[in-house]
Amino acid sequence: MPSRARSALFVLMAGLLGACASSPHVPQAAKAPRAPPRDEATASAIEHVLAGAHRAAEDRARDADRHPVDTLLFFGIKPDMTVVEVWPGTDGWYTEVLAPLLAERGKLYVAQPAAAPGNTFVTGNLKAFADKLAAHPEAYGKVEVTTFAAGNSAIAPASSADLVVTFLELHNWMNLGIAPEAFAAMFTALKPGGILGVVEHRGDRSKPQDPAAINGYVNEDYAIAMIEAAGFELVARSEINANSKDTKDYPQGVWTLPPSYRLGARDRAKYEAIGESDRFTLKFRKKG
Repeated sequence: MPSRARSALFVLMAGLLGACASSPHVPQAAKAPRAPPRDEATASAIEHVLAGAHRAAEDRARDADRHPVDTLLFFGIKPDMTVVEVWPGTDGWYTEVLAPLLAERGKLYVAQPAAAPGNTFVTGNLKAFADKLAAHPEAYGKVEVTTFAAGNSAIAPASSADLVVTFLELHNWMNLGIAPEAFAAMFTALKPGGILGVVEHRGDRSKPQDPAAINGYVNEDYAIAMIEAAGFELVARSEINANSKDTKDYPQGVWTLPPSYRLGARDRAKYEAIGESDRFTLKFRKKG
């Protein structure tokens, strides 16, 4: 090809390439969504509470397994929110964090099981929790205790809560047959657009879910379907509380692991090395 023709061809190709590069019809690579900045002010406030004198040494020891700062930040907590904690458990572990955090500018409702005079387990737990609150009024003096049980779902004034949280209690509600009622109560308490945060022992997805969750584990997709059926939409999942060492096949279910150690001294070192259970951490929004 003559040099003049080659030059003309190169000019033509350069023009075409330039036109393609500037054409509005050429798709551009989508930018990845930017993660929201970490709320350092709230993180600092939570860390201050975790260092408080109201917390026992055995509760502090669990911080590394329970990741309270990252878990509460994932749920979007702020110190000026109205928050409901449903069934704080035998030790009120998260109440220790939530109550002082919300005492000055927010509000905390703690929904307990109903009193059961003939049940020594429930009676003992309710008394232990009441004693805990009374022992440290500087930390717990503004907590308002309510009740969640079958037929009693007024865990907080309707549409008053910015955030409802529950930690390792879903399996108990499934065992009692009141899980749908629990999530209905949470839905009622939340403001439209309010957030529900759920942490639970994560089951083996290769096995069908036991509706009564006898071993204490709940399959993540099973939980999501149940909660969405109550009117919530899933916002995000987190692996904050994951533990890949948990094989989920123990003689006494999840309670074989720390902190329960239901087998006592038997194979304790083995279960101590595994640590606390593998857990899913889910964030939902109330529709409407």
